[in-house]
Amino acid sequence: MSAAAADAGPAGSARGPRRVLFFAEAVTLAHLGRPLALARGLDPAHYACAIACDPALHGLVGAEGQRALAAPSIGSVRFLRRLAFGVPVFSTGELAAYVERDLELIAAERPDVIVGDFRLSLSVSARRAGVPYVALSNAYWSPAHQPRLTVPELPITRLFGVRLAQRLFDLALPLAIPAHCHPLNEVRRRHGLPPLPPSLAALYTDADRVLYADPVECYPELRPPAGHGFVGPLHWSPRMARPDWWSQVPADRPIAFVTLGSSGQVRAVPRVIEACRALGLTVLLASAGRRVQAPRDARVFVADYLPALDTARRAALLVCNGGSPLTQIALAAGKPVLGIPSNLDQHLNMQQLTRLGVALTLRAEHASESAIAQSLARLLHDAPARAAAARFAAPMAAYDPAARFAEHLHELLGDRLAA
Repeated sequence: MSAAAADAGPAGSARGPRRVLFFAEAVTLAHLGRPLALARGLDPAHYACAIACDPALHGLVGAEGQRALAAPSIGSVRFLRRLAFGVPVFSTGELAAYVERDLELIAAERPDVIVGDFRLSLSVSARRAGVPYVALSNAYWSPAHQPRLTVPELPITRLFGVRLAQRLFDLALPLAIPAHCHPLNEVRRRHGLPPLPPSLAALYTDADRVLYADPVECYPELRPPAGHGFVGPLHWSPRMARPDWWSQVPADRPIAFVTLGSSGQVRAVPRVIEACRALGLTVLLASAGRRVQAPRDARVFVADYLPALDTARRAALLVCNGGSPLTQIALAAGKPVLGIPSNLDQHLNMQQLTRLGVALTLRAEHASESAIAQSLARLLHDAPARAAAARFAAPMAAYDPAARFAEHLHELLGDRLAA
């Protein structure tokens, strides 16, 4: 907990600590990790936090010393399957059930503020409860940031190839995006709320305050709309001891930190490892608890989870799914990234990092062993990319997300904090 975050808290309030109710949608680990990173940084003398998430993840919440509440989720398997087929992530019935559970928890906890990470139902439940709602998101979903949407890995990319699939994707967007927005808009209608515009940005950023979990340096030209702001990178990894092999990793060759997280294409891991071995790289692999095929090799070290920032600092580069939490770890360590994205979220993040010159993108469909090896070799010998990534380390280290979050709470809540 930072001194700034403590200073920003409502010290001396007769009411005691302000109650912050986090909702983490457990479809990927990142959506739990970011709330946990914020809760970890807040002064418990000023803020009483509770984390509502799927019971399957309560162990991670308890390990942080935080109070866990049950908010069942559709789960990562169903989520990833729906992404793979390009259908809406949540059904109307699922969101309606989420709203009912949200309202039960809000009534029981009586929070001063609600913070959600991909809990789309809060667009309804927080408004029904009359509690200020903060959404954690990313700057690439900002209404002020409107890049061309890259076709993610879908059946059409495998059937027709990426170039033709992109054209078909562009043609389908005017119909596909309203279809993705329909389930939430239907639930809003049932609760007497107006529909959101047919926009993914509107779908993911409908809140009283939207905080981008990104460094502003990654979006130097973005001018956020009113009510939006940057809270900074939210680094989190489970509290754990270093693996037994940590001190045995040889230092005579460059190291690749490999992790495809909870939503990357795990089938690419063997090809990544073989490409690294072909280049003489030592591999530190974090499986995120997923079953991966890793060879028995003196230069391949595997664990379910690793201390991410420490591992990135040891490495020459990071290979990941292209998602923002993992790429931000690389930039915090000043290291370049090879992203192997498959879903739209990951592609949007990698578009921006590639434009900044700190990363290379290799589509999951194109990630053969030889293509991975070529990309890794480019990053290892690309002095401008390595220098560009190194320049991020100092500004990333200067961020205090908990203090920024507390400042946003004061701006949002105003007299509520003085009551």
